[in-house]
Amino acid sequence: MYVSGFTFIRNALKLDYPVKEAIQSILPLCDEVIVAVGNSDDNTLAYIRDIGSDKIKIINTVWDDSLRKGGIVLARETDKALSAVNPKADWCVYVQGDECYHEKDFETIRNAMSKYVNDPEVEGLLFKYNHFYGSYDYLADSRRWYRKEIRIIRNGIGVSSWKDAQGFRIEGRKLKVKPIDAEIEHYGWVRPPDFMMAKNVEASKYWHSDEYIQNKFNAENDFDYSEIDSIKRFEGTHPRVMKPRIEKINWKFDRDPEIKTFGIKLRVLHGIEKLTGWRVGEHKNYKVI
Repeated sequence: MYVSGFTFIRNALKLDYPVKEAIQSILPLCDEVIVAVGNSDDNTLAYIRDIGSDKIKIINTVWDDSLRKGGIVLARETDKALSAVNPKADWCVYVQGDECYHEKDFETIRNAMSKYVNDPEVEGLLFKYNHFYGSYDYLADSRRWYRKEIRIIRNGIGVSSWKDAQGFRIEGRKLKVKPIDAEIEHYGWVRPPDFMMAKNVEASKYWHSDEYIQNKFNAENDFDYSEIDSIKRFEGTHPRVMKPRIEKINWKFDRDPEIKTFGIKLRVLHGIEKLTGWRVGEHKNYKVI
């Protein structure tokens, strides 16, 4: 069984993406890892090279900055990386620049890939998500945050990135997937507040006009982490590769998880979910088989 990893990144240092940790978190699972490094305003290319693994294969890409709707440019860059994987790969392991796999799940992941490698009905593997917010001690847990998504896909069946690169489809059709008992740790909302604001401004360019961004954000201010509807304390452990970054945290975020700021309807739906595990009306970008 041959396994390829793939990801994309641009301006990792300028926007403080934990992409080094993201790549390191999938290296033990993969025979190769394709990294599409976009045209950057910092030393992202050298930063990726410094990881120093002979499994890493870098391709240089140029982002189409005219694509400013629906985050489609992120899907385009994902597809560039996916198209560069070794044709003999059975599975392709995807990680975004602010995500990590946890070593506690490696055995589960490897077993699932081995179990389904010869079952063409299984087109992908579905992971659970932890969305960290504000600091490494809290998780965002309202309906705004997706609970599961595809992160491993079968190679050579026409899969491509979907919309803003959150998931995958085949010519618009949802992939048939098997859920596995493994998690993706998402650190996209844990940065120093000044870097968080810079990241939001930059990311908004792939959805909105300059006028919208100017009205929405004051780039001179730090990001206000207090504007969150619901969080809970994180009771688990972080991947080993994240330890050095976590130890360098230099800001404080502390909020009472009992504080909820959504309206009555969302409060009721939130309560139902916490009591039963059922998320009413949940959007699923996949078909569980």
